[in-house]
Amino acid sequence: MKARFLIPFGIFLALALLLGIGLTLNPRDVPSVLINEPAPTFSLPDLFDPDKRVNSETMQGKVWLLNVWGTWCPECWREHDFLKQIAKKEGVTLIGIDWRDERSEALSFLSKKGNPFTAVGFDPDSEAIMDWGVYGAPETFVIDKKGMIRKKHTGPLFREIWESEFKPLLKQLEAES
Repeated sequence: MKARFLIPFGIFLALALLLGIGLTLNPRDVPSVLINEPAPTFSLPDLFDPDKRVNSETMQGKVWLLNVWGTWCPECWREHDFLKQIAKKEGVTLIGIDWRDERSEALSFLSKKGNPFTAVGFDPDSEAIMDWGVYGAPETFVIDKKGMIRKKHTGPLFREIWESEFKPLLKQLEAES
């Protein structure tokens, strides 16, 4: 009779252990299989002029950042001022993809808060971001001169992360030929 209860109890303990391990993981540290792989290409309507395109291929030969954001995303609001700082003070080329948004809301947001982006692709239907493995916003990618993804950061970008992870990597990538 006791053996009959040991099997479900053992299954329960195994599931509890797996759940406990899962809860200790940081969801922002989900590794990307795209690191050191070619960046997916995209061609999206320009947020400011739908007759123009924002095209990743125009970035070949440059080190640049791709930032996926949306006005519906509170973390995107929090990181926005810092993105403006690094675009202005660090001279970073920052391409934005406005994801799952209303064009009018995104335009209003950038008009009020300022625009840190060199260009902004408009992706309301997730046409481009799926190839990048994006599952939330904001997400920021570092792409090197050869078009390879060298880093992915999920969550807002702030000074500490910039100084410890992004800035040294960008300096290294800029020095490479």
